[in-house]
Amino acid sequence: MKVLVIGGGGREHTLIWKLKASPLLKKIYCAPGNAGIAREAECVDIPVSDLDGLLKFAIKTRIDLTVVGPEAPLVAGVVDLFEANGMPIYGPTQRAAELEGSKVFCKNLMARHRIPSAKYEVFDDFEAAKGYLARCAPPIVVKADGLAAGKGAIVCETREKALEALNLIMVKRAFGAAGDRVIIEECLTGEEVSVLALCDGETLVTMVPSQDHKRVFDDDQGPNTGGMGAYAPTPLIDDAMMAQVHEQVLVPTVQAMALEDRPYRGVLYAGLMLTAEGPKVLEYNCRFGDPETQVILPLAKTDLLAALLAAREGRLAEIKWVNRGDAAVCVVMASGGYPGAYRKGVPILFPEGSYEENVKVFHAGTRNEGERIVTSGGRVLGVTAMAPDIAAAVKKAYRTVGRITFDGAYYRKDIAARALRHLNR
Repeated sequence: MKVLVIGGGGREHTLIWKLKASPLLKKIYCAPGNAGIAREAECVDIPVSDLDGLLKFAIKTRIDLTVVGPEAPLVAGVVDLFEANGMPIYGPTQRAAELEGSKVFCKNLMARHRIPSAKYEVFDDFEAAKGYLARCAPPIVVKADGLAAGKGAIVCETREKALEALNLIMVKRAFGAAGDRVIIEECLTGEEVSVLALCDGETLVTMVPSQDHKRVFDDDQGPNTGGMGAYAPTPLIDDAMMAQVHEQVLVPTVQAMALEDRPYRGVLYAGLMLTAEGPKVLEYNCRFGDPETQVILPLAKTDLLAALLAAREGRLAEIKWVNRGDAAVCVVMASGGYPGAYRKGVPILFPEGSYEENVKVFHAGTRNEGERIVTSGGRVLGVTAMAPDIAAAVKKAYRTVGRITFDGAYYRKDIAARALRHLNR
């Protein structure tokens, strides 16, 4: 088979690395890719926003399956476009992708179908939202309705901080049209986890549960980012909790989407808070997570390409997702200043020779500049290590991080620390 992966980050590098292990694969392409992906796939210079360009390439190259990495082309309708032209693609349609494209739609859907989530109100007027904030007890969460690259949800410890967040989104328009409407919701307490599943419209196949680290600084301080690291499996979810998530969250959501004439076929990503009252949905994403993918797929024994084909063709019940019995940890190396302003074009110095066994460095924000690899984004590399347990994987990942350098490189020092504390207890 010839496969096209759309995207150019760490998630897409991981997808390509995993898809290449399938005996079904003949040739793999990536649009637009990055410096690391270029070593494993043929990169084509088509931006993810150029849906017509992507379709023309897929038709010309006779692509057998297109796999979509980021959310923006899904929300823009890339699946609808490909399917209308007879080109096989795996992902949710534009109407189904609204589950991530609009937080207001997502919250209203969960409220209508009694899927557990935080209490909330929706506003499209700044003064009305401001008046509501005055009656809220902090902490408060303020969310932009639309896509904001993982930075549109702001947790505010005081009313003053909530007002600043509201002003940032609705007045300063930090996220553009994504901030036309806002959600103000209660701040749930507990541990946050990610559960991803493949879906064919009816059947769900869940992958190993993981935990992301969204805040930029250690001890979960500072602003939200696209993700500073992840680990899997998380000890916070046992088999009983996983069953509860499946029965009370994932299955009702897929059923709700079908009832509302938005059948869901794609990757369903549930961002959950494990509260004292049980798991509650913080958000839904309509694609593989980043950086969760960098720890979920390395632990999978299942042929990813075979699974995606089965999911696309409505045969997902034939697939059994099997995981390795060990653990994986991913540490994101970011550009100094991220998620704010940062430099690009900074040379990256990689160590000579090979890495330790079961270590993989996934490229995110990199590009080739002559003979050098340089930075081109906020999140630059995802250093993933696998080991028999989380503690050993942490040590191996950070040993590798210490061997890679670029000016201004920043990374959190406490990835998976919560898991270690939980295991020690």
